[in-house]
Amino acid sequence: MPSKPYLDQSQVAAVLDACQKEADANGFAVTIAVADDGGYLLGLRRLDGAAPFSADVAAAKARSAAIGRKETQVFEDMINGGRNAFLSAPMEGLMSGGVPLIIDGQVAGSVGISGVKPDQDIQVAKAGAATL
Repeated sequence: MPSKPYLDQSQVAAVLDACQKEADANGFAVTIAVADDGGYLLGLRRLDGAAPFSADVAAAKARSAAIGRKETQVFEDMINGGRNAFLSAPMEGLMSGGVPLIIDGQVAGSVGISGVKPDQDIQVAKAGAATL
């Protein structure tokens, strides 16, 4: 029977903590969302000063990174490169800041960040992904 890695609550907490540490070190007011491999939320942390709507955006980025199995930057680049038909894909959060979380070469979940500039969202997300 095939098996696959998954995120347990200690890993979710580690990703949230690593993202918050990176955000705090840079003065970024963001929301951090961690999802399972199907895009369902396992954890959400809205830091002080982060806009309320950033919670929805971070969750959408996490979901897209999980079910798309790649960084959301890839989707944004496709759309910006002229592939506008991709806008009709059944996904939201097709903006930079969503990163898959890889364990043993497989997507076990994802992290999505919203609240600052695109490259800063990515910076925070990758800090969380690095914990795994």
